Amino acid sequence: MSTTPDSAVRAYLTGHREAFLDDLADWLRIPSVSADPERAGEVRRSAEWLAAKLTDTGFPTAEIWETEGDGLPAVFAEWPSGDPSAPTVLVYGHHDVQPAAREDGWHTDPFEPQTVDGKLYARGAADDKGQVFFHTLGVRAHLAATGRTAPAVNLKLLIEGEEESGSPNFPALIEKHAGRLACDVVIVSDTGMWSRDTPTVCTGMRGLTDCQIDLYGPDQDIHSGSFGGAVPNPATEAARLAAALHDADRRVAVPGFYDGVIELTDRERELFAELPFDEEQWLRTAHSHAALGEAGSTTLERIWARPTAEVNGIGGGYQGPGGKTIVPSTAQLKLSFRLVAGQDADAVQQSVRDWVADRLPAGIRHKITFWGATRPCLTPLDHPALQSVVRAMGRAFGQKIRFTREGGSGPAADLQDVLGVPVLFLGISVPSDGWHAPNEKVELDLLMKGVETAAHLWGDLAETWPRT
Repeated sequence: MSTTPDSAVRAYLTGHREAFLDDLADWLRIPSVSADPERAGEVRRSAEWLAAKLTDTGFPTAEIWETEGDGLPAVFAEWPSGDPSAPTVLVYGHHDVQPAAREDGWHTDPFEPQTVDGKLYARGAADDKGQVFFHTLGVRAHLAATGRTAPAVNLKLLIEGEEESGSPNFPALIEKHAGRLACDVVIVSDTGMWSRDTPTVCTGMRGLTDCQIDLYGPDQDIHSGSFGGAVPNPATEAARLAAALHDADRRVAVPGFYDGVIELTDRERELFAELPFDEEQWLRTAHSHAALGEAGSTTLERIWARPTAEVNGIGGGYQGPGGKTIVPSTAQLKLSFRLVAGQDADAVQQSVRDWVADRLPAGIRHKITFWGATRPCLTPLDHPALQSVVRAMGRAFGQKIRFTREGGSGPAADLQDVLGVPVLFLGISVPSDGWHAPNEKVELDLLMKGVETAAHLWGDLAETWPRT
């Protein structure tokens, strides 16, 4: 366990808290909305601001990395330890933010930070500038408390500028700079906890692949009285595909879909069950009226650790007022598949292609378009770097740290695939922070817990996971 004194860390944080929050507020004033082409200059200004601040923090290297074409810049920083046995850690986050305007329902200007009752309101306060920025004060507290002049680990940061726009240039960026990004572990600070009273560490995210299936029948819409019942109907076949996607137990019925799935262990099920999950409250959040899914799995298991298939859209034929008695010439089906550890996205795509081809009758032509894929990532519970994160958080929060996963997908898997190292998650945001919503905020006491966690983490990693 790291010997970094808790009291020394907290004393440093107390003395530097206000300056840290003033700096964060300055950064939050920059409307770095990557989705808005007119604000591309603000995204660049955000990157420049961060690079300068990382230099002020002490990072000897802080660079702006350009992306392809008209892509928006990322920031890279590096601070070597000087210790040949020190592990190398890459921290990932992003400095771009979601669009926001006062008329969306904000109580104040979303780019003029306001502190009310210990909560800092601004776009990006939690997602993700606040959670990126706590690493700057965290590393300074680590140095002050230990008397070091460089971190106990080789510390690298990669802060993306296009995450809120789907990270279109991120895979190419990390492929290009894979040598400089080489590390032993990635820590993603773009995530959250179960609640302020139940601090947690995320141990995995699902992957994703999605597609559109276009079905073609008659060469044009035709009369359903003259021809209906005697020729194949693409809208009917779209409905039949959708209905056949799951079996009676709500398992995905595509042959080969579950190949390679890493099943939950009994211990992981127990850890999920320890969380104070209120299904009725969760249903209200989901704006739904009943839970439903794969038989034999709990709701948390379904959304975190089981692969899924969803019909995202289905259409074809006449959609106007009244009736129009036709056999339509075309129909469409949009599907998405959430993947878990052990599944291969390419293999899943091929399984879906084969399944569709096998189910369609003669006279129905089809085309399937997949829009790429995001791979799942999972950190074993016994990984030494994960245990360091848990211990560091436990010291900061003064209580037991529990475990979650994320049901969604993100660029973390790209880092895992390209760099070939495990991905860990360190975040302090809570569900009420309102990511992507009006009145986004971060709770300042939790933000400082993130700072404190980072201050303890580097020493713990160096002491318990030296590289040889």
